[in-house]
Order: sequence, then C-alpha cells, then structure tokens
Amino acid sequence: MKKSIHITSQDKQRLEDLLEGAAISDPRQQGDLKALGEELRRAVIVEPDKVPADVITMNSRADLVDLDTGETVTFTLVFPPEANVEEEKISVLAPIGAGMLGYRVGDEFEWKVPEGVRRMKVTKVHYQPEAAGDWDR
Repeated sequence: MKKSIHITSQDKQRLEDLLEGAAISDPRQQGDLKALGEELRRAVIVEPDKVPADVITMNSRADLVDLDTGETVTFTLVFPPEANVEEEKISVLAPIGAGMLGYRVGDEFEWKVPEGVRRMKVTKVHYQPEAAGDWDR
C-alpha cells in the first residue's frame, strides 16, 4: 500500500481544474493524467496553513535521490506552462513531477517513467510556498 500524501486544498482545486482542461486538450497524456488523478483521490487534503513544512506542494523546491543510481536531482514542482528543464522546473504532469507531489522529507516513492520505474527518496525541501507565507503561489 502506498504511503499517504498531503495536498493543500488550494493545490487540489488548481490540479483538478488542470486535469479537466488537459483531458480535453491532449489525449496523449491520458496515462499521466489518470495517475495524477489517482494521487489526488488518495491524498489527505489539508488547508495551506496546516501543511507540514517538509511536504512537497506546488511550487516547492526539493532534492530527490534516485535509489537505484544514487543521483541527486533538485526540482521545483510547477504547473505545465512554467516548466523549464534548464531552470530545474518540472511539470506536475511529468512522471516524476506527479510522483513527488505530496511526499515529505524521508518518504520514498516509485513512479512509472518511459524507461521503466524510478525509485526516489525526498531528502530536502528547500522552499515551500505555504511555509514561506507565499499564499498566492
């Protein structure tokens, strides 16, 4: 059984709106959309001022370590229009982006990617908008 994840009520609403629009506009992403929808359905929903500071929410910047290769990556989790690999901004609709949402420092997760399955561990949250008081992000 997967570990529970935490998503803010504000992120949940924005992500549901995103999923609804993306399902209509890009049928190629149906698998990723379905997986993200499943994550939203199983999530513990919390108010933005109650989310623990070490949880990856939308616009959070975090370090992840690949449990198979030992490689550490740093990403900011963003909505698709803001995604930019060169700036280490990963879309929540990308496989690892959808996978990291809602997990906290010390959590491990697996996510299907085109090459197979990646096993990742959250090692640090550098920035979380809710913890920083950035309520509009």
